[in-house]
Amino acid sequence: MSDLNMAVVAANGKAGSAIVHEAVRRGINVTALVRHKNTTEAQHTLRQDLFDLTAADLKPFGVVVDAFGVFKLEDLPEHMTSLKHLCDALTGLSTRLLVVGGAGSLYLNPEHTQELKDTPDFPREAYPLAKIMSQSLEQLRLRSDVTWTYLSPAADFRADGPRTGKYLLRGEEYSTNERGESSISYADYAIGLVDEAESAAHPFQRISLIGQ
Repeated sequence: MSDLNMAVVAANGKAGSAIVHEAVRRGINVTALVRHKNTTEAQHTLRQDLFDLTAADLKPFGVVVDAFGVFKLEDLPEHMTSLKHLCDALTGLSTRLLVVGGAGSLYLNPEHTQELKDTPDFPREAYPLAKIMSQSLEQLRLRSDVTWTYLSPAADFRADGPRTGKYLLRGEEYSTNERGESSISYADYAIGLVDEAESAAHPFQRISLIGQ
């Protein structure tokens, strides 16, 4: 059994459920932070709207995972407001914040001036979400009052992909595996995220995870 106490915001979502599953299988004590009934394997449930979470709610946890996601155009600004709310609630606490990020903000050059989302081949339908998530990351970079790590998945983030048990840990720049692919399953991404939760190896950094 692990002595880590983890909370997962939006645990009922696809990414959140995969992270809960991976954490529980390792013996981590997991609390699902959800608005409705907990449908995951988490051992505990806190039914609370994200925007109502307080420092008192989050203080008991060593790690809080932000797996919040909305996709309707009119709801996209909630990516920024929800992340700000979590950071404000965690200010001054020892609790670490791990954020399930996006791939669109990965850089394409060493100068970090061009992002994947700004390339001609980037799907136009995905651009509004990628843009707001990029802006959220930039706001997160300004926070030194909460210990955060932002984890970008590969460009092809596969909800129904298999769990291979392997992944490649990369940095701020877009990358591919030896086959020239940038893809990862939710299950393998969850492995990388829970590894980071246990190791605390990349505070105040954005890292990326791709499948082998």
